[in-house]
Amino acid sequence: MYGCERAMKSGVMISIVDDDPSMREATKELLRSLGYSAATFASADEFLGSEQLKQTACLISDIQMPGLSGAELQRRLLADGHKMPIIFITAFPDERTRKRVLSAGAVCYLSKPYSEESLIACLGAALNPER
Repeated sequence: MYGCERAMKSGVMISIVDDDPSMREATKELLRSLGYSAATFASADEFLGSEQLKQTACLISDIQMPGLSGAELQRRLLADGHKMPIIFITAFPDERTRKRVLSAGAVCYLSKPYSEESLIACLGAALNPER
């Protein structure tokens, strides 16, 4: 069963938007170790201009970044009709922002540093909402 589950995951594209290169790479490696395809972007604008946008099954985004913030990225995606599940991560948790992004449809809001287990649980909720 594990091999079948892993094969199904390999077609699932997860995009990571974070201005911190080490966080992008660590998250990408974790996702790949779980069998997902992963693409990384240093900014919201880079992601919005990419071919990966339409292929993304789930987005993991930092909240505070130069240029468009994660919350602004969420608003832009929704306004453009992209309804992919979003997992937000932040080094600067803020209750008002947390409430705003979750009420707009984000699946999770994690504070850095977060555990691999919490990210995996968020991925499960994002990709299998009926569970």
